Amino acid sequence: MNRSKALRSLLFNAFPRCTFSSPHPKTMLRSAACGVNTSSSPISFSSVTRPDLCGKLGSYGLSGSYSFSMTTVAAEAKPKAMGVFNSKNIVLYQYEACPFCNKVRAFLDFHDIPYKIVEVNPLNKKEIKWSGYKKVPILVVDGEQLVDSSDIIDKLNERIHSGNTVTEDEESKWRGWVDDHLVHMLSPNIYRSPSEAIESFDYITSNGNFSLTERITVKYVGAAAMYLVSKKLKKRHNITDERRALYDSVETWLNAIDGRDFLGGSKPNLADLAVFGVLRPIRHLKAGKDMVENTHIGDWFDKMEASVGKSSRSDV
Repeated sequence: MNRSKALRSLLFNAFPRCTFSSPHPKTMLRSAACGVNTSSSPISFSSVTRPDLCGKLGSYGLSGSYSFSMTTVAAEAKPKAMGVFNSKNIVLYQYEACPFCNKVRAFLDFHDIPYKIVEVNPLNKKEIKWSGYKKVPILVVDGEQLVDSSDIIDKLNERIHSGNTVTEDEESKWRGWVDDHLVHMLSPNIYRSPSEAIESFDYITSNGNFSLTERITVKYVGAAAMYLVSKKLKKRHNITDERRALYDSVETWLNAIDGRDFLGGSKPNLADLAVFGVLRPIRHLKAGKDMVENTHIGDWFDKMEASVGKSSRSDV
């Protein structure tokens, strides 16, 4: 393989693809990165047609302290499901910088379900060679493989509630909105400029499972490629002003909450956790900082972080 082919292979295979497995150039446009994380910076990729199949980013901490009232609300709202699962039997295969893995992690953390993390190398995916499913997240529970972030959450939720789950129409509507709309606002924003693209890839290469050579190559080649791809995505989704589109989406979500602490009322529901999981990756990137400064999402986000609490993960 010559140098140009090797570079192309590295570039295309470095990005978590959700529905397309062939590293063809056309795949790049269909599996453009859609989100990022928060522990430092973020980034990840998911299919434009099936945004629910991707991964997530690492946990992150928002600065500042919480008032006594917020902490009290969080303590009352957070359910405990530790007795339902055995920590030795839950393993999440993920990309640290993937928003859909973040959705799953938000659910697990919120319910205090202990789990182990296996960070997958997106180039060779050797960590999931045992599986016929080549996308993330993959959650293994008691030896059973679960795939697709929304399906994973549904099955875990049913187990926690012993199958007696009632999904409200409002909750289902907004969970669908996250996968069908909100995720498409991320790539045009986090790759809006060359500097923002590099910022995003600095996170994914620093926190992902890459060798030193892969890290350097993916950071700069990937940033350049995704800066160009983001313009295609902007056009595909009829976005004129990417920041305004992000702000409007966030305000649409807040309007749905309509003065409540959460969409779920006094405690977060699955839609709250989905929005939180997808947005958490970009929280400390420039796009996320601008989002907090130019919308009213900050208060809800603080309440969500207090409710979700500390991560219950452990790294393998």
